[in-house]
Amino acid sequence: MTKSEALTKVPAVTLGFWIIKILATTLGETGGDTVSMSWLGETTPDAGQAGLNGYLIGTAIFGVVLLVLAWAQIRTRRFNPWLYWATIIASTTAGTTLADFCTRSLGIGYLGGSLLLLGCVLGSLLIWYRATGSISVNSIVSPREETFYWITITFSQTLGTALGDWFADSGLGYGGGAAVFGAALLVLAALYYRTAISRVGLFWAAFILTRPLGATVGDFLDKPVAKGGLDLSRPIATLVLAAAILTLIIILPQRAGEHPGADRGPVS
Repeated sequence: MTKSEALTKVPAVTLGFWIIKILATTLGETGGDTVSMSWLGETTPDAGQAGLNGYLIGTAIFGVVLLVLAWAQIRTRRFNPWLYWATIIASTTAGTTLADFCTRSLGIGYLGGSLLLLGCVLGSLLIWYRATGSISVNSIVSPREETFYWITITFSQTLGTALGDWFADSGLGYGGGAAVFGAALLVLAALYYRTAISRVGLFWAAFILTRPLGATVGDFLDKPVAKGGLDLSRPIATLVLAAAILTLIIILPQRAGEHPGADRGPVS
């Protein structure tokens, strides 16, 4: 196995990875709300009067961007941090508007939407596992595996948005919801360092939970003060978060993860 074949198409899972991931999910919330709520007016009294659904239009816009970036990401032969994180951001903004469409416009509520999206996540993981024999991110070296990866990522981002909104609106508020999901991530970190529980399972659990954490933090930043938010400008908050992500990508080491095949023999 050559050195390039021993590297995956996704980044190594480090502390820096999780920091950027949480910022990206927060940006996904403020960015998605900017388009569907602020620009398309989905939360205004005029919502739907033109026969158009802002959440659905926003999903279509971000969905096209996601498809283009995912196609480019899958076709590239090496890990590119800029392309990877752009695709992650596209998936989390698309997840924001799609989750809002499922839970609000379809009329199935947070419970129905969350169950539907959980089924999508578990279904994609099951099909991925049956097709390749692994759902580890360290096994992503071919277009087929990476396609499964991005499908699962998008479903998990959407599920996380629904969970974040559900917890925040259930009485916990944005701060309370963020505290719950932050605490859950700390529990997963403790399990990672102190137990032998499957690292793959812990990764996907953490990946899903970072999304509702970002959703509640994003809502806290841009929702009205009367609803427990800071009422910051959604576009400005989105730009600030984007600048922070760009800075961290430059500052923090960005390297590809290693395929298990790298341990089977000397790399030539």
